[in-house]
Amino acid sequence: MPEGDTLHRTATVLREVLLGRRVAAARGRPGGAQLGRVVGSTVDRVDSIGKHLLIGFDDGLTLHTHLRMNGSWHRYRTGEAWRRSPARAVAVVEVPGAVAVCFDAPVAELLETRALAVHPALAPLGPDMIVAEPDVDAALSRLRDPARASETVGEGLLDQRALAGLGNVYRSEVCFIERVDPFLPLGEVAPDVLERLVRTGARLLRANREDPARTTTPDALGAAPDAGAGIRRSDGERLWVYGRTGRPCRRCGTLIRSRVVGRDLPRRAWWCPGCQPLGGGGVGSTLRGSAAGSGSAAASAAVISRPSSTRA
Repeated sequence: MPEGDTLHRTATVLREVLLGRRVAAARGRPGGAQLGRVVGSTVDRVDSIGKHLLIGFDDGLTLHTHLRMNGSWHRYRTGEAWRRSPARAVAVVEVPGAVAVCFDAPVAELLETRALAVHPALAPLGPDMIVAEPDVDAALSRLRDPARASETVGEGLLDQRALAGLGNVYRSEVCFIERVDPFLPLGEVAPDVLERLVRTGARLLRANREDPARTTTPDALGAAPDAGAGIRRSDGERLWVYGRTGRPCRRCGTLIRSRVVGRDLPRRAWWCPGCQPLGGGGVGSTLRGSAAGSGSAAASAAVISRPSSTRA
């Protein structure tokens, strides 16, 4: 599922071609969003909020999309051939010189802009972690809610109602970087450790918001590794544990493990048993962590968002 950094790039690229321009043509899928209603209006907003994208029009309507696992936004010049079948388009917005097309997204709805504040998916969102100064205190307050005490750290980091933008890649990477057991109940996590997890997640989102080659390892983020100095890293070694089941940890050499976790949204989590011992008794539980690095690069293409674990 595209994460907050992917949606940030998507909004940035769409904003370049849509913002301030009059809609010449628009359509949704049959039975879907009635985008013909925005023809003749002007695009006055293109924003991402966590994993959601909002395109606002000056006639008081807003197009809301959520890509989930399979959706993606593409940008084309007028007359340029699309990379996917038009039958897969769920939203098309044409302005002079450009066409924005959303393919395969399960959520593509046209809403009254004034109704966004009470939208069942948007209103409960926690603070967006990709903004320049995310509201870390608000995110921590939501994660420390007694009702979440038995929820695991991994589940909490994925819960968009607590903090918006982090997805499965960052969940695994943040827990590894901070040496935290992803299956530890939130109620057993020390306050300073929980704060480091949130701040590291926000820092990584911001570090990757311009680069589709998502990177969390320190070589690319400009920080010295906290261990494993003898492990050689290459340009392709962008992630610590995500997707690396059975391969040696880049920090200690222990084989990476993974398993599905979560009640409401079961997803696979990856971790290193050496760096993140399970059970709450080691450095990966409630006591210690390590710092994460930061950095950025720049890239965008016609396909500006796609359901990829390591690319946007």
